[in-house]
Amino acid sequence: MTDQDQICLDFTADVVNRARKAGADAADAVFVDSTSLSVTQRLGEREHLERSENRDLGLRVLVGSKQAMVSTSDTVPDALDDLVGRALAMARTVPDDPYCGLAEPGLLATDIPDVDSCDPLEPSTEDLAERARAAEEAALAVEGVTNSEGASATRGHTVFAMAASNGFGQVRRNSRQSISAAVLAGKGMAMETDYDYDYAVYAEDMRAAAEVGRSAGEKAVRRLNPQKVQSAQVPLVYDPRVSRSLVGHLSAAANGTAIARGTSFLKHSMGERLFSDAITIVDDPHRRRGLNSRPFDSEGVRTMRRNIIEGGRLATWLLDLRSARQLGLETTGHAARGTSSPPFPSASNLYMELGTLTPKELMADIKSGLYITDMMGYGVNMVTGDYSRGASGFWIEDGELAYPVSEVTVAGNLKDMFANLTPADNLEFRYGTDAPTLRIEGMTVAGR
Repeated sequence: MTDQDQICLDFTADVVNRARKAGADAADAVFVDSTSLSVTQRLGEREHLERSENRDLGLRVLVGSKQAMVSTSDTVPDALDDLVGRALAMARTVPDDPYCGLAEPGLLATDIPDVDSCDPLEPSTEDLAERARAAEEAALAVEGVTNSEGASATRGHTVFAMAASNGFGQVRRNSRQSISAAVLAGKGMAMETDYDYDYAVYAEDMRAAAEVGRSAGEKAVRRLNPQKVQSAQVPLVYDPRVSRSLVGHLSAAANGTAIARGTSFLKHSMGERLFSDAITIVDDPHRRRGLNSRPFDSEGVRTMRRNIIEGGRLATWLLDLRSARQLGLETTGHAARGTSSPPFPSASNLYMELGTLTPKELMADIKSGLYITDMMGYGVNMVTGDYSRGASGFWIEDGELAYPVSEVTVAGNLKDMFANLTPADNLEFRYGTDAPTLRIEGMTVAGR
């Protein structure tokens, strides 16, 4: 633990002690110290340079079965005493919540794994500017690209300290760096736009800036002269850029809060086969250099790798303490938290394991179908599983991408989609929630 980490932890523990002395039966606090730097350029000129530094404190107090949350960026002693007073006054007036409360000591993380979640090398403004420049120049160099929406490079660093009256006290650090570019191709009314980006914990794990830019340019050019298609029921193939959204929908449906409220189409599906028996979906909070790695959750509970889907069956919900108590279960260590809200369930590094077919083999027998590269809108009903989203991509003919397609809607039901899904073998860990190329049978494409 660095000196800065210890200072943050001591500060957070002091706030908890103040709350206990003022009358709280229990309390926990989180302190977030974050810095970020971003550089954006467009058409060779620097357009935006921003550096931000934020320090935020969140305090949760419990009085009996009542709880309240308060937050502040003012950390002087007098302000802290006022913060504690406000929190206790709020807690005494809110309704009872029989499910709130801190973790029992036996659930707390004590053996903290090293998830290597922070790059010690902080790039300078000039470093980020060079990445943005290289990305945009490479994108503009692609034949057919006619304009730029800009390129950017960012770096962020966060220290998260947590202390609680149940004896927990730990600090975790994480960093993220990114490169992105967005350009236009074509002229007049026949212009198309596309983008690409990459981000990672360590700068060395990202693709080169020029590669990201070149990819953005090539994607934009490929979209030129899109065609309309007739409405049909055909196989869909989801590019990894969008296939991960399906894993995200599963995560939202398996969220313990939604299950406890009865607002998920999976509320009666524990142990049920949702996918083919070859499908496994994993949540791994301990993956080294993972974008969402966390050695302990935001209630101080130990975390572990879990199969959310195992052999095609739903194996677990994503639970924090509150939702677990509502359901009569034990937390799965999935609590996340900001400084101004109580904990809530959230996945960490979530991914679908790869299949055995290459993307080309996955499409080989498709006579007519749609390869989706972009989706618009959020037409997903988590209560029923009904799914309808705008899409664009490429029409598949005889197993090959034939021409670009835009202005279509794809529709179905998530349960049916899950049951008729086949993954390819090209899984890459790029987004924090990841999936390989996916094929889904029997979807409806609404065109002209």
